[in-house]
Amino acid sequence: MGTYLNSGNARFKQAVESEIYRDKTDLLLYINSLVLTEQKYVCVSRPRRFGKTITANMLAAYYDRCADSRELFENKKIAADRNIDKWDKYLGKFDVVKIIMTDFVKKNKSAEEMLKRLQMLVMRDVLNQYSDVDFFDTEDLIQSMSDIYAQTGHQFVIIIDEWDAIFRENKSDSEGQRVYLDFLRDWLKDKDYVALAYMTGILPIKKYGKHSALNMFDEYSMIFPMQMAKYTGFTDDEVEDLCKQYGREHEEIKDWYDGYEMYGIIPPKSMGQQNCSISEEPVPAKWSIYSPLSVVKAIQTGRIQNYWNQTETYQALSEYICRNYDGLKEDVAVLMAGNRIPISIDNYQNDMTTFHSKDDIFTLLIHLGYLAYDIDKKEVYIPNNEILAEFEASTKQDDWSVVFKALENSQKLLEATWNKDAAKVSELVEKAHDKANNKTYNSEAALSYAIQLAYYNAQNYYTLIQEMDTGKGYADLVYIPSPKYPDKPVLLIELKYDKDAATAIDQIRKRNYPDNLEKYKGNIIIVGINYECDAGNRHGYKHHDCIIEEA
Repeated sequence: MGTYLNSGNARFKQAVESEIYRDKTDLLLYINSLVLTEQKYVCVSRPRRFGKTITANMLAAYYDRCADSRELFENKKIAADRNIDKWDKYLGKFDVVKIIMTDFVKKNKSAEEMLKRLQMLVMRDVLNQYSDVDFFDTEDLIQSMSDIYAQTGHQFVIIIDEWDAIFRENKSDSEGQRVYLDFLRDWLKDKDYVALAYMTGILPIKKYGKHSALNMFDEYSMIFPMQMAKYTGFTDDEVEDLCKQYGREHEEIKDWYDGYEMYGIIPPKSMGQQNCSISEEPVPAKWSIYSPLSVVKAIQTGRIQNYWNQTETYQALSEYICRNYDGLKEDVAVLMAGNRIPISIDNYQNDMTTFHSKDDIFTLLIHLGYLAYDIDKKEVYIPNNEILAEFEASTKQDDWSVVFKALENSQKLLEATWNKDAAKVSELVEKAHDKANNKTYNSEAALSYAIQLAYYNAQNYYTLIQEMDTGKGYADLVYIPSPKYPDKPVLLIELKYDKDAATAIDQIRKRNYPDNLEKYKGNIIIVGINYECDAGNRHGYKHHDCIIEEA
């Protein structure tokens, strides 16, 4: 038994014997179906406290050829269905190299130094266990593992826990990160000695250039965990069973720790059998997933509270939501009000420093567990009360009060528009003008930008179309109700600069803009807003005038 090579089953046994242990050994049936196939490269990314390490320990205990683990597994879920042929097909069949990368990544050490130390320590175990092998170069881990395979036929399961530590600890060391990725590629890719490569981390695999160095890996992430969806955390059934066992309130625990909607795949029923029917297809499915560590704490103590910050302070969240991206803070406030917002996850670079938009920030927060993602609607949301408490702690500073006040006024503006209260709309638009970055409104385009900010909360109910082609002209701003709010009226807003609101309304009617919205006939509100730039500072005089009518 070694420290890194065939380290045994003690860590998994410790988890199994803990007071609260949820049996997820049936995951091994799926992992076994990947062993020695083209899909043998697995990268699982989840937030802290979501059971990555216990799963890595389970795999190590199962595959380790030097560990006697039959008793650990023969009474677990993996062996429960006796119709499954050979649940123990790969039990104790491989050499297992298991590495926790946080043991090697240090802020004051280069990637080269880190990798040299890693290879030296693993090679020490290799040389102890394979003293009879004729090694070409005992300082070269990759060549030495090839030598073992060539001379003994033994293959390896390589497990790397916290694989992304270098991206989290040495965020700005792009060259060191590249060196590290290239090492992993050279160690793992297209190597006959690899039976399975299993990596866990918070971040998905880092991209650089046009291709990733590790493009052979399949990603099982918080965005799309595929066949591992129900193993991402505790399922609702598992938590309900625990609540019954310990006499806890299931609904209260659900409100605090549930909310991660994991869209995944149920593998074929015959998975794990030797004679699996090729006609069987995986079935799409969705699970409601809880934060495991928090559930365990709440079950054990009987106290419903925020356990998230016991392993990570609120500053970790604050660092990202206070970035200077247009609309980021406003969107955070919208999320905190219980709403969802659409985002694009496509451009995120899978690190903690490369951000080009607020969407990149939100994508990182999905991987960190601060946001959940609806893959069908492509929307993010705050999953539960525990995470909401983290956001609340992170926004008790800086100028968040200004943001919350602006959004409160935005909601009032929407309601005033629905009520056709033109005087209130003028007042609230005036307030928004006073807070806008572009205080001069030196063009109709600038006015349009400011009005969109004023109607920020409209995104909760509407899809905005700017400059909508009506066939007889272009309507400035048209808010179309989302499918979730079909009863809301269409808002057709025409803007004027240094004219008057009546002119805006006349233009809407003379050009018959509402005719292009036949589907919404009878539920259209037309709004004319004018801004007079030379109004001066006369008491009681408003820069904006507004007229609201039904179409």
